[in-house]
Amino acid sequence: MLPPAPYAPPADTGLDVRHADDALVVVDKPAGLLSAPGRGPDKQDCLLARLQRQFPDALIVHRLDMDTSGLLVFARGAEMHRRLSRQFRDRQVEKRYLAVVAGLVALESGAIDLPLICDWPNRPRQKVDAALGKASFTRYRRLGGDGPGGTCRLELTPVTGRSHQLRVHLEAIGHPIVGDPLYGTPASRAKASRLLLHASRLAFAHPAGGEWLAWESAAPF
Repeated sequence: MLPPAPYAPPADTGLDVRHADDALVVVDKPAGLLSAPGRGPDKQDCLLARLQRQFPDALIVHRLDMDTSGLLVFARGAEMHRRLSRQFRDRQVEKRYLAVVAGLVALESGAIDLPLICDWPNRPRQKVDAALGKASFTRYRRLGGDGPGGTCRLELTPVTGRSHQLRVHLEAIGHPIVGDPLYGTPASRAKASRLLLHASRLAFAHPAGGEWLAWESAAPF
């Protein structure tokens, strides 16, 4: 594992807002930006802080890892936050990710069912723990064949939402996500300057009107 690098968020060149109404805002987050404030004065620049300059009532509902890019929804006000949070809690939200991993995954599709727990001496790392870990389940589908440099592109669907779930699950089956600074091998980290993981699809019922909403975001890699 590499030592943590100083937080250096991308320049604030404006938000990529995909949808905004009185109940919610959907934003495409760039890699390298925290979803919410971290610990310490050097980690206060984040997507939530930038968004609240335009939408002061925005509240965070879920998060993406700092190194992950892609779609995030924010609630506007406490009641919409309660309703959206309930959909996430009850697994009524559709989430898909795109990733580039080291090596060629043998099966065209499959599932990873490995319980996860925080690796406290090495936090924020997570680890597989059959005895104490919480149930964690990820579905995957291979997109195409052998990629450049011995890599493979996958579509990932997390059924549960554990911290670092996709990253730990793929590392556990021997296919770490390319560019991951926390998991994998020096060779897989060296293949890219960023974590090649992107939240590409987000869909759920509108918390006020009930209509089904869906957004897609192409991976920038």
